[in-house]
Amino acid sequence: MLRIYNTLTRAKQEFRPLHPPRVGLYVCGMTVYDYCHLGHARVMVVFDMVQRWLRVSGYQLTYVRNITDIDDKIIRRAVENNETVSALTERYIGYMDEDAAALGVQKPDFEPRATQHVDDMLALIERLQHNGLAYQASDGDVNFSVRRFPGYGALSGKSLDDLRAGERVEIGSAKQDPLDFVLWKRAKPGEPFWKSPWGEGRPGWHIECSAMSMKLLGASFDLHGGGQDLQFPHHENEIAQSEGATHGQGDARHRQPFVGLWMHNGFVRVDEEKMSKSLGNFFTIREVLQRYDAEVVRFFILRAHYRSPLNYSDQHLEDARGALSRLYTALKGFAPLPAEAASRQPDWNEAHGQRFRDAMEDDFNTPEAVAVLFDLAGALNRSRDALLARQLRALAGVLGLLGRDSETFLQRAEAGTAQAGLRDQDIAQLIEARNAARAARNFAEADRLRQALADAGIVLEDSKGGTGWRRA
Repeated sequence: MLRIYNTLTRAKQEFRPLHPPRVGLYVCGMTVYDYCHLGHARVMVVFDMVQRWLRVSGYQLTYVRNITDIDDKIIRRAVENNETVSALTERYIGYMDEDAAALGVQKPDFEPRATQHVDDMLALIERLQHNGLAYQASDGDVNFSVRRFPGYGALSGKSLDDLRAGERVEIGSAKQDPLDFVLWKRAKPGEPFWKSPWGEGRPGWHIECSAMSMKLLGASFDLHGGGQDLQFPHHENEIAQSEGATHGQGDARHRQPFVGLWMHNGFVRVDEEKMSKSLGNFFTIREVLQRYDAEVVRFFILRAHYRSPLNYSDQHLEDARGALSRLYTALKGFAPLPAEAASRQPDWNEAHGQRFRDAMEDDFNTPEAVAVLFDLAGALNRSRDALLARQLRALAGVLGLLGRDSETFLQRAEAGTAQAGLRDQDIAQLIEARNAARAARNFAEADRLRQALADAGIVLEDSKGGTGWRRA
């Protein structure tokens, strides 16, 4: 029986789907205005691992991961670039897809975009208003009334008094209470907008996920995932909106839960500090993939338990490269498995298969599952048994690993990633050409030049004062 740690109950519990064997999984995806970073990589890889295991376990999974393609950051970036919001978001959705594919992340069953579900959001807000949980303020925004929703704070473990004590009072705010959050934002001049019963505007960030998940998975579904940073306030607000729309202001003890089980992966840290742009230790997936093989990065992410902090450093990536090379070395002389799905199924009755399954059933314990792979590789080195080689490939394949020809991987690992030796004046000329392309709104050329610099190990840092750079 699969047991998963539920953030809401703060304990592991047996996974019991609402309508077995069907399972609904919703994961909060990316806000597309820039390149994806390592935090995004962890979310993508972790929940790719989860969905792979659920499918291997025989569940009929519907996996939804949304795209936020309208919000304040997107609008600001589009204005800075002097381009449309849709042009900006389409470009970065393409980059996101490239990064995900490189990391071996399979496409979700549905990838809804916020702008495609505005009507669903409007309908949800109207239900909340009808249930006495939403109001239009004097500034035109429609807000959710937190204090009218019993049980708010259960996911984060925060009481309303604790939240109120730490809340800053916004000067000139039209909210009835500082804890209230926006459902519908009145449009400012020049911003994209949609028509609504409350005037022209656009959805707030939190309402997007409630509307899209309920549209595709129903008013109540099995699993909801995302990064630890989304636990509060985003996921807390999702519960309030969704259950408030379905059940109104009813007692939490008598409401059908919006989600059966909440999963949150841990933060990414860089040399023991939380990754952050302000600390200058912020890395995009593309920057990392210029230095390390994508499968090494995936292996590095999965070696840690999904709920633990993930500490990124050159030493840890080099260690992951060496460890993955040892697994591929054990497979030298054995071909990859055929493409047919049936041929890639592990033997779950074999001892290593049983241990692997036990590890994965224990809250997706990938560190223990990877340890099983190394034990199996040791046995393979001693016996050179083709059946053990097949089992190693099949078990690792459940995690999206060891799918390549051994010699090909090892040659690449030994060679490493070469960096071009650009001189400072060469870098300056390429940056000048990129700035000229941006000014001419030739964003494809600007992105090409940025990527060329990234390929040479040069990281650009754009700011209002201009473009700086550093060597990765």
